[in-house]
Amino acid sequence: MAYLVPGHILTVMGDTTEHSVNLRVSDAEREHVVALLTSATGRGLIDLAEFTARTDLALAARTRGDLNTLLLDLPGLAHADQPRSVPPPGSRLELREAGHGIRRRGDWQVPETLVLRPRTGTVDLDFGHARVDHREVRIELHGGATRVKLRFPLDATVDVEGLVTRRGKPSQVRDKGGLVGTGGAPHFVLTGRSASGQVVLLPSDPG
Repeated sequence: MAYLVPGHILTVMGDTTEHSVNLRVSDAEREHVVALLTSATGRGLIDLAEFTARTDLALAARTRGDLNTLLLDLPGLAHADQPRSVPPPGSRLELREAGHGIRRRGDWQVPETLVLRPRTGTVDLDFGHARVDHREVRIELHGGATRVKLRFPLDATVDVEGLVTRRGKPSQVRDKGGLVGTGGAPHFVLTGRSASGQVVLLPSDPG
């Protein structure tokens, strides 16, 4: 049985070492992830188009890290005997696009450093109802996102000085909630490059 553990590692048969994320995967492991994706489709977590895209990536995966990125945003796939995946203090989580962009909403654990690697889709992250255990969270953006939309909790502040376009010019940031500044708790520091340079900052819906 495969499951998620701290350090966003796909583990098989009890292997939970952090180095396992770089281990090569077998056909059986690929097929197991496809079965999990089939279950996720049946529960309405992903649609048929995204299932097809993720299945293609699963069958072409080389490492357990490649497989694990396909499951990170799908709740309820953890092994019943293991605790829910929680990045440890000082953790780093990397999210790659699988299907139609990178999205996170609801109750999810935010690491100290979040690395986003979109391809051509959008980034849509909501931190309003997430668990943030760090006073400062660093978000690194790498890739070709056509649009980045980020929602932040009440009292949070955001530093966007490190965001640039692919050509090195400052990104176009639309601050719709008066979020840019310092001294908030938590404080988010955005760095990296965005394809179009368009980044939208919004307050999270309190509901």
